[in-house]
Amino acid sequence: MSDNTRTIRVEDDYLVRGHGRYAADVPQEGQVYACFVRASHAFATIKGIDIEEAAKAPGVLAVLTAADMDAANIGNITRHPLVPGRNGAKFVVPERLPLARDRVVHVGQTIAAVIAETPLHAQDAADLVVVDYEGHEPVTDLRKAAEPGAPQVWPDIPNNISLDWTGPRTNTEDNVRAVDEILRGSAHVVKLSMTNQRLSGVPMEPRGATGAYDAQEDSYHLRVCSQGAGPIRENMASVMGTDKLRVTTEDVGGGFGLKGGVYPEYPVLLLAAKKLGRPVHWMSTRSEAFLSDNEARDSVIDCELALDARGKFLALRMRLISNLGAFLAPPGAMIQTASMSNCLPTMYDIPKIDVQGLCVHTNTMPVGAYRGAGRPEANYFMERLVEEAARQTGIDRVKLRKRNLIPAKAMPYKNAIGLTYDSGDFAAVFDHALDLAQYASFKERKRNAAKRGRLRGIGIACFLEHSGATPLESASIVFPEDGSLIVGVGVQSSGQGHATVFPQLVAKQLGLAADTVKLKSGDTDMKLAGGPAVGSRSAQAAGSAIRRTVDVMLEKGRTIAAGMLEADHSDIEFESGQFQVVGTDRRVSLFDVAKHARDMKARGEIAETLDSKESVEIGLTFPNGCHIAEVEVDPDTGHLELVSYVAVDDSGILLNKTIVEGQIHGGIAQGLGQVLLERTVYGEDDGQILTASFMDYGMPRALHLPPIVFEEHPVPCTTNPLGVKGVGEAGTTGSLGAVMNAIIDAIPNGAGYGMDMPATPERVWQAVQAGLGARAA
Repeated sequence: MSDNTRTIRVEDDYLVRGHGRYAADVPQEGQVYACFVRASHAFATIKGIDIEEAAKAPGVLAVLTAADMDAANIGNITRHPLVPGRNGAKFVVPERLPLARDRVVHVGQTIAAVIAETPLHAQDAADLVVVDYEGHEPVTDLRKAAEPGAPQVWPDIPNNISLDWTGPRTNTEDNVRAVDEILRGSAHVVKLSMTNQRLSGVPMEPRGATGAYDAQEDSYHLRVCSQGAGPIRENMASVMGTDKLRVTTEDVGGGFGLKGGVYPEYPVLLLAAKKLGRPVHWMSTRSEAFLSDNEARDSVIDCELALDARGKFLALRMRLISNLGAFLAPPGAMIQTASMSNCLPTMYDIPKIDVQGLCVHTNTMPVGAYRGAGRPEANYFMERLVEEAARQTGIDRVKLRKRNLIPAKAMPYKNAIGLTYDSGDFAAVFDHALDLAQYASFKERKRNAAKRGRLRGIGIACFLEHSGATPLESASIVFPEDGSLIVGVGVQSSGQGHATVFPQLVAKQLGLAADTVKLKSGDTDMKLAGGPAVGSRSAQAAGSAIRRTVDVMLEKGRTIAAGMLEADHSDIEFESGQFQVVGTDRRVSLFDVAKHARDMKARGEIAETLDSKESVEIGLTFPNGCHIAEVEVDPDTGHLELVSYVAVDDSGILLNKTIVEGQIHGGIAQGLGQVLLERTVYGEDDGQILTASFMDYGMPRALHLPPIVFEEHPVPCTTNPLGVKGVGEAGTTGSLGAVMNAIIDAIPNGAGYGMDMPATPERVWQAVQAGLGARAA
C-alpha cells in the first residue's frame, strides 16, 4: 500500500538554514582558482594561442593549454555507448578534448585555463589570453545540417549525420512494408510535423568542482556537484589514466540530467592541482553556464497515424531528426533513439509501429539528458497526434482515447516495440483524471469565460514512460559504534529527498525509530557499483538494493543472535528492531547483535560483521498517468493563464507521498517552462547563443502555476521487490501535451493546430487572429 503520511523532509531544516555543503561551500587549505578561456567563435581553426601576458599577470600561477594536456596524456573525455546505425553502419564518436587543440566547434568551448591566487586575478588574466582564429561558416539548425552542401562539423562524419537509426525491434523490411500498406489503405491517416525546441537546463546551482592531488599517494580527489560520484569516477579514471582517484559529491542544487557526466573542466582541474601542488577550484557563473552546460531536446518529428473508420489505431510511423550538438554528451544519441522509442506506443494499443531517425551534429553545445530525456518528446508527439486525429475524424477526443487504451486485462502486454508492460490500469487512471478535472462541466466554464471576453481551452495528455534503464545498483549497511545505522547508496540526491526516503525505508523494514538511520552517499571510497540518479531510477534501483542488503544483514544477524540466545537459527525471528526466540520473551536488540558481531570478528571468531553490501539488477518499470490542464487566453494580447491543472499518476507503490508530490509539482513547472517560455536560440550566421542570460531566456515563476491537484492511482509493478515505479520525470512528461493541447483547444477554428512550443503571447495572438479571421470569413 502507499504511504500517505506527510513527513517533514530531513533535508529541509539544514538546507533552509543555510547549512548545506554545495560545490563552493567547502574551500580547502591553500586553494587556488581557475578561470577558463572559452571560444568566441562557433566554428574556427585555432592558428595560435598567446598566453605570455596572462602568465605574467598579478596572482597568476599557471596557464594551461592543450599542449599541457597532451604532455600529460590526457585526451578524449567522451564515453558513449555504440549505437548501431542502419544496416550496421558505424557510429562515429567525435573526440572531445578538455582544452581545444587546433579547432573549435561551438561557442564556449574550453581553450585555456588560467590558475591564480584569487578568482578575480584568474578572470583578469583570462582576458589577456589572445587566440588567433580563422573563422568558418557554422551550421546550427538541425535540418540544414543534414542538407547537401552544409558546413561539415567533423570531416569524418559526412553530411553531419552521426547516426542513421532504425528501431532494432521494429524496422525489419517486413514491418516497414506492413506499416506502409496500412497507411495506404486506412480510412483515416493523420499527419503532423512538430518541433521540440532546444532548452537550457539552468539548475539553481551552476556546475563547480575542486581538484586536488596527493603527491605522496600519487592520487587525485575531485569534489564535484554531480548526479552520481561513481559514474563520474569511472569515466574520469579512464581519462586521467589512473585508478587512484576519489570522487565526492555533497549537496547539489539541482541536476536534471546535465550534471550526470564528465565535462572538459574536470580533468583540467586535476592536472592543474598536480602541477601546482595545491587544490584548484572552479565555479561556473550563470553566464558561463549558458555557454558550457549540456543543452536539451532540439528535435523535429514527422508522424503519421492510421485509423479505421471507427477510430481504432492501426499503425504509427515516426521519422525523427535530432540535434546532437558539436560533441556527444551523455547519453547523447541514446535519448532520441532508444529512450524516445521505448515510450511508444504510450498507453495506446497500436499493432504496428515504424520509428526511425537521424542524429546530426551542429556547431552548438552538446545536447544531453534533461528531465525526461526522450520521454517528454515521445509522449508530447503522441498526444498532439491523437488530438489532431480527434479533430480530423470528428471523433470526441475522450472517446477516441478510451477506444484505444490498452486494457488492464491485457497485462502483461507486449507492445509493438517489443517491450512488455508488466502492470497498469490505464482506463482507470484516465477516468480518475476526468472526474478530478470535472471534465463533464467544461463547456459551462468555457461559456462563462466567453462572457468575460476570454477563450478557454482544455487539454488532455495520457502518458507512459520507462524507468530503470540502468539496472545495476548497490547499497550498504554499516553499524558505527554509536547505536545508529548508516545506509549507503551510490545515487546522488539533487533535490529528490534521498536523506528522507531511504532511511525511512530501512527504519520501516527494521521497525526502528527513523532518527536512528542515517544516509551516506556521494563518495566513491564506499565502492558501490551502479549508476547516477537519472531516468527516475533511484527509488526502484537503490531502494531494491537497500531491501536486499537489509535482508542479507538480517540473515547474518539471525546466526549471531542464535548463538547469543542459545537457540537454533530456525527459531530466531526478527521484529521491531529485536531478534527473539519464537514463542518466548528471550530477545536481543539489533544494535546489541551488531556490537557482539563486531567483537567476535575482532577475536577472529567470524569473518564478517553485520556490516553488509549487496547489489541488485532490476527490470524496467512503466510509470504512467493522465494530466488535464485548462487555460484562458486574452484574444487581444495573446496572454494566457493556466487556470487549472489535474495530475493523476500511477507511480506504483509510493514510498513517501510528500516527496512524490513535490517531484510531480517540480516536473510540471519545468514542463510549463518549455510550453510557455523557454527556448535556446543560436544565430544562424555566426553561431552565437542569443539567449545566454535570463534577460533573454524565459523561466517559469510562481505566477505561471495554478494550484495543482494531484492524486495517485497506484498499480504495483512486478519488476522490483518494492513495487515502485519512477516519478521524477512524470510531471514534465505529462505537462507538455496537456498544456499545449489546452492552448490549441482555446484558439478558435483549429488555427492553433500547427503551433509549436513555446506558446509565447505573440504566437498565441497570431493564431487567435487567424482563427477569428477564419470565423469571420
